[in-house]
Amino acid sequence: MNPYAKLTFSLSLVLGTVITISSNHWVAAWTGLEINTLAIIPLISKSHHPRAIEAAIKYFLVQAAASTLLLFSSMINAWHTGQWDITQLNHPTSSLLLTTAIAMKLGLVPFHFWFPEVLQGSPLITALLLSTVMKFPPISILFLTSHSLNPTLLATMAIASAALGGWMGLNQTQIRKVLAFSSISHLGWMSIVLIYNPKLTLATFYIYCIMTGAIFLSLNTTKSFKLSTMMISWTKTPVLNTTLMMTLLSLAGLPPLTGFLPKWLIIQELSKQEMAAPATIIAILSLLSLFFYLRLAYYSTITLPPNPTNLMKQWYTNKPANTLIATLSSMSTLLLPLSPMILALI
Repeated sequence: MNPYAKLTFSLSLVLGTVITISSNHWVAAWTGLEINTLAIIPLISKSHHPRAIEAAIKYFLVQAAASTLLLFSSMINAWHTGQWDITQLNHPTSSLLLTTAIAMKLGLVPFHFWFPEVLQGSPLITALLLSTVMKFPPISILFLTSHSLNPTLLATMAIASAALGGWMGLNQTQIRKVLAFSSISHLGWMSIVLIYNPKLTLATFYIYCIMTGAIFLSLNTTKSFKLSTMMISWTKTPVLNTTLMMTLLSLAGLPPLTGFLPKWLIIQELSKQEMAAPATIIAILSLLSLFFYLRLAYYSTITLPPNPTNLMKQWYTNKPANTLIATLSSMSTLLLPLSPMILALI
């Protein structure tokens, strides 16, 4: 892709995100979401592979439908209340339509079908953008409207997302699909606590972005797309694979790593709100995700040559250290001792 075109699309992504998260008018937020959608589509389809083109078309159709629903929801609310302010979402039908639209944009169950396919058809860096940056504007809209949403609906979608994200990831061999189902599962954790503590949802999203960024950038360095190629990447970058294993375990939510912090705080918040049953269910469902994270960690580090694989062994290459990966990996594993400071910020 032409560097100037890539720069234009990247700046458009930043512009669309900033417009949406800084707006208090529904039309401005919708405009930002549309700019984001149109900017990411060329980045998905830049390889011109049939799978990439298919992913771009699926992404466009789903996002267009979700944007239409969001605009329809805001128009119904404006019709009944005379308000275009995002925080004044008072009509129940508008609230239901908005929840549906944002669930489609994020990939929450039952509107999750497009997400693994689109991620599988995208390059790793674009998949990273789809998993992190593209989810920020919809989550910021949920943050602003959290007081108006239906708690039963959100809790049901959250538990279903945690269950399906864990269950469907068990049988995958493509790493991008595994990380897509991981994202769906984490969105379930963010949604279940949204109404009771919106700031905790945002903090969980930030920590998830740090961990996912470290994983995608590490995979992009070793060019690992499948479990079979992950098995032989140790010979190429042993230190990077070790940090990748730690980051995967952190994403699974194991103490004493960073990923344990949001899950601990969410279960604590749900217990305070007398939601012990949903907290227990979602904690048990996280064991499903733990299995495939452990499998990825096992393939990345513990499975060493000689191993049964049809792929050519990679030569060890002494590449210069990537500061961004080092920073994100450190934050993904070592932030738990700083939890009092993080709690003070929340």
